[in-house]
Amino acid sequence: MADEEKCVGGTAAERWTPEQARARALEAGFDDAGLLALPHPEEARDAARFAEWIGAARAGAMQYLERRSDDGALVRARVQTPFPWARSALMCFAVYNSAQPRSTEPAPRHTGWIARYAWTSRVDDKGARRPSDYHKVLLQRLRAMEARLREQFGEFESRAYVDTGPVVERALATAAGLGWTAKNTCLIHPKLGSFGFLAVLLTSLPVEKEIAPVAPLPDRCGSCTRCLEACPTGALIAPYQMDATRCISYLTIEHQGAIAPEQMDGMGRQVFGCDICQDVCPWNRKAPITPDTELAARAELVNPALRWLAEMDEAEFERTFNGSPVRRAGFAGFQRNVAIAIGNSGARELVTHLSAWADAADTGLRAAAQWALRKLTL
Repeated sequence: MADEEKCVGGTAAERWTPEQARARALEAGFDDAGLLALPHPEEARDAARFAEWIGAARAGAMQYLERRSDDGALVRARVQTPFPWARSALMCFAVYNSAQPRSTEPAPRHTGWIARYAWTSRVDDKGARRPSDYHKVLLQRLRAMEARLREQFGEFESRAYVDTGPVVERALATAAGLGWTAKNTCLIHPKLGSFGFLAVLLTSLPVEKEIAPVAPLPDRCGSCTRCLEACPTGALIAPYQMDATRCISYLTIEHQGAIAPEQMDGMGRQVFGCDICQDVCPWNRKAPITPDTELAARAELVNPALRWLAEMDEAEFERTFNGSPVRRAGFAGFQRNVAIAIGNSGARELVTHLSAWADAADTGLRAAAQWALRKLTL
């Protein structure tokens, strides 16, 4: 038996194929999946695009994206830089779309917006609804797949990631045929839309030799530019180009400290993340609603009352968002975002909360509260 066959512990007929991989992913609870051999045909192009984006300083404070290997290569640009043993990647897609309103639909002025992906919840063993962290939910599914694969193939090297690994998931998902990279830089699945989580299982299992490389799906954005026109902070600087330092998701989650006044003006009532460029996308009009009970929406987080959010102390923040992606903003960042949303809301009845924050020790919260006060009282 050839060395290549020995490493997967089976005969050629039992080897890793796209059909087999997708079946395993669906069995684990994902909505779709695609397998690609590494390195894939478009790797050099994708690596160059990532390096160009980093070189243009569009990653902002996300320095982890700029990490380099000992020889100076960007770690995330090519999978085999951090994982030289990787011979295949299984890209999995999990829908999180729900029946609740879009952020672009009319809502009471005194409400804020939390990104749809951060609404997820599940019912625990006692029947109570609890926040669910999609990272943990999907990682468990990847682990289950790993176990099943080891039963079939024996031991092999692998890594499972959900937004936490040194890989560019969207580029790999595009190469795996799950969709195309849209003008808003999101992956659009032709049947499932763009409201989906990506999870990756890297393995040392080679893809069956007779399998032809995955044919990329054509770009179906056409002449549409709705996402670019809708972005209120100009983060989509051109089709397929996003400057993270202007993106509301980046500003409300990754950015620490004070936010420039001109950016606060464009942030609207976004408290955590932003869905605008996806909410206006025609491909999401008929996107399916997820039946996934571990990713169900929390009703209280849909257009949440700004008064409720503003009155939270740190203990209530922890109770409300324990196990939720919202915790990533931190309590001070969360309050800063709420202050900005109040300033943009026009709800003068919430000025009292801003006044209490105007002398806050945290510079980001203090600057946001003072800005919002001026906006509501002048």
